[in-house]
Amino acid sequence: MSIHADAVKVLTHWNPPNDGQRKLQAAYLRHLADHPDGVFRECHPDHVTASCLVVSADRQHVMLNLHRRYQIWVQFGGHCDPTDETLAGAALREAVEESGIADLRLVSGSPVQLSTHEVACGPVRPSHHLDVRYVAVAPDGASPVVTDESLEVRWFGRTAAPVSIDRPLRELIGMARWI
Repeated sequence: MSIHADAVKVLTHWNPPNDGQRKLQAAYLRHLADHPDGVFRECHPDHVTASCLVVSADRQHVMLNLHRRYQIWVQFGGHCDPTDETLAGAALREAVEESGIADLRLVSGSPVQLSTHEVACGPVRPSHHLDVRYVAVAPDGASPVVTDESLEVRWFGRTAAPVSIDRPLRELIGMARWI
């Protein structure tokens, strides 16, 4: 199965938590129906991305990364690669690469949230990431590593995340406590 087929299957079977998420689900599925390359960065102006919020084993802390290019605190994630077989696998790969923690574990193979945001990538503007978000748990005592994509990576108390994070990420952090 291709990652495109996996994305269609995952999003078709996903049970969104509210009407806003249902609308995004429908929009993502339309995008994938219209674009056979819709999961890759070469699809313009929009493309599906996969990301992962890393939480501590007790769900009291979240690990965020101060993105080098955009200089904002975000969860780990990014573009799907041609070698990725699933969206969940792409999200986990990105989280491992960007956090430096090899033994992260996805809480579920199902997404937790969808979030669309404008980005400055690709030749067409405006351009959007159609982000499919997962949650992974770090082992006890895991220490983040700053990689090439980050200015800083660190743990935050679940209720003490930077004020500058956007509403969808704040909601994702709140949801992660219960899964």
